[in-house]
Amino acid sequence: LLPFINKAGCECLNESDEHGFENCLRKDSSYLESDCDEQLLITVAFSQPVKLYSMKLQGPDNGQGPKYIKIFINLPRSMDFEEAERSEPTQALELGPEDIKEDGIIQLRYVKFQNVNSVTLFVQSNHGDEETTRVTYFTFIGTPVQATNMNDFKRV
Repeated sequence: LLPFINKAGCECLNESDEHGFENCLRKDSSYLESDCDEQLLITVAFSQPVKLYSMKLQGPDNGQGPKYIKIFINLPRSMDFEEAERSEPTQALELGPEDIKEDGIIQLRYVKFQNVNSVTLFVQSNHGDEETTRVTYFTFIGTPVQATNMNDFKRV
């Protein structure tokens, strides 16, 4: 679903200046890294509604890979870390080392992800209780909902 990500509507809290969010959308050696602790709060906006089946959230096997994550959908506004800690997620996951490998696919509860305009991902901790968390690649797997993309219209 990479072509449907609206980059202007994406944000990442606690990203390091040198290793920002855009890095984890590319399959190369760049990565996203948290800044002052292991937590990350990533919001991804889509240019049209989508249905999500699964996602890939890859990290290194040195203990910095994401472990506990909470997923929220269609939030009316940005949330902060405190809110993410106490809010009830659409789905919560504990990722094993195999989930964050290159061929790992993380299944989502499909029925809860039917008409998604945005996803907020709260990375609570990493595998090795390391000071920072790294995400090497991140994408969603799903299909666009048949809808009219208003960005396709031109002024006459």
